[in-house]
Amino acid sequence: MFEFQQYLGFLAFLTVLTIGFWLMIFLITFIIPYWVYGGTMELLRERRAQKKEEA
Repeated sequence: MFEFQQYLGFLAFLTVLTIGFWLMIFLITFIIPYWVYGGTMELLRERRAQKKEEA
């Protein structure tokens, strides 16, 4: 069936695939929403400050 080198290669492939999968899940569920929320809040603060400055 598998020789030892092929088995190690298959395990390395599965490890990389699994790490990539969980990294994508982490990015989609935590990092990207945090980034979007922070950018939106900063934009709103800038607009509020600009309106106060004009008034």
